[in-house]
Amino acid sequence: MTTTKLKIIALISMFIDHCGLFIPDTPEWFRWIGRIAAPIFIFCVVIGFKHTSNKIKYLTRLYIFTVGMALLNIIINYSVYYKSFRGLIEINNYYILNNFFAPLFFIVLLLSLLENKKLKYIVILFVWQIISSVIFFLLVEGFEIFVPSDVKPNYFFLGTIFGNVLLMEGGILTVFLGVLFYYLNANKFKMASGYTMFCIVILLVNQKLNPMTLPGFVSLLFPFADYQWMKIFALPLFLLYNGKKGRGLKYLFYIFYPVHIVLLYFIGFYIR
Repeated sequence: MTTTKLKIIALISMFIDHCGLFIPDTPEWFRWIGRIAAPIFIFCVVIGFKHTSNKIKYLTRLYIFTVGMALLNIIINYSVYYKSFRGLIEINNYYILNNFFAPLFFIVLLLSLLENKKLKYIVILFVWQIISSVIFFLLVEGFEIFVPSDVKPNYFFLGTIFGNVLLMEGGILTVFLGVLFYYLNANKFKMASGYTMFCIVILLVNQKLNPMTLPGFVSLLFPFADYQWMKIFALPLFLLYNGKKGRGLKYLFYIFYPVHIVLLYFIGFYIR
């Protein structure tokens, strides 16, 4: 199983998942199928980081697509908001929050710092998470600089642009998974054990806390539905990975991701 084949499986899984997210009245099992997509993409980006000949270029490319997707989202979200505000459309509070480029970028950024033992910058990055959270709260809810009634799109826009892991798709556990893969994927037994424990923790947290119903900080740490434990079904694919790149298809994910998000969003928008 090459990284190219893993990415194709993840793309198909992600597409089915997002059909379930955006298209009304789709069966819930669409979302179940989608649980394997994120861990596969994280696994592949870690492999890509380890083998790339130019880590700065790799990091820069991910950030460019992160910013591009964030701008695309906010333009669409504000357009929908103002049209609903003026009575031109009936649908309100229906926004795009998806930007998986952001956690992938953050994973690569953190791995770059860890690999080069930049402890000072890691501490600065950690402190920035706290400082930026306070700043964004003041901007969005204190000074009400951003208008739409649902504040979450504004937080996600700022979080993805300025690197706040608490305010981007997937949250802190997604980044933790990337670090886990980085240190364990050379040993399949250790990787399988660590990944299994990761999925068990997600299952236990959802059973004990049901964090999606909780306001505030806990829901940011664990932004997961109760079926997120199904990520475990990606494990056999990781174990089948043969260490080879395959055909590459370098920009397939970069192009497919924003295109399918926007198309599915507007299909869902107009049939609601």
